[in-house]
Amino acid sequence: MPNRAPVVLLSDRVLRPFLDTAARQYEAITPDEPRPCFAVLVGHTVDGAHIVERIEFGRNARTTDPAAREEFAAVIVPTFGAAYENPVRAWWFDPIDLLHISRAAEARDQEILGSIHMHPDWHRLGPEAARAHPLCEQPTPMDEYVFRASGWPVNVVCYVERLHGRLYHTLAAWQPDCAQIPVRVHAGVSLSHKESA
Repeated sequence: MPNRAPVVLLSDRVLRPFLDTAARQYEAITPDEPRPCFAVLVGHTVDGAHIVERIEFGRNARTTDPAAREEFAAVIVPTFGAAYENPVRAWWFDPIDLLHISRAAEARDQEILGSIHMHPDWHRLGPEAARAHPLCEQPTPMDEYVFRASGWPVNVVCYVERLHGRLYHTLAAWQPDCAQIPVRVHAGVSLSHKESA
């Protein structure tokens, strides 16, 4: 049987801790402090379906890990701009946390499928210079770089914006080459259909 086209499957229950954390980070954003929200997706893949069973958080080692500091200084800032000199602008998952998550996943016969991170409506919240570069659920050039470098099969962008006084989110998933993958969220309710008579 041939493999089906890739799809990302997750539930409201699995997604909720990320959305709650993203909302808290969103509320703390200032023009000088973008406040990232990043986590890894844990689960398994069956017939092209990436089934996310857990979302795991870790520490941001952006300013403490020597490899991160070197990568930002030598590659990221020169390539993607001075905005990435801001230590809270981007995320570098702590390698020790990532190792612990990976080992725990293996113990459950699961694996790290990829990542999820928030894009806020920075063009509304950030400094004046951000107005010309609106974010959405599409990958930024920096995202494209990270997706390719990580090689993870699933990279979810969660766009969060405030509309009419409420926070809304949009999800989109991307392969390492930035080809889009459909995302399906199980709402926790069973849909039944009646058989025809």
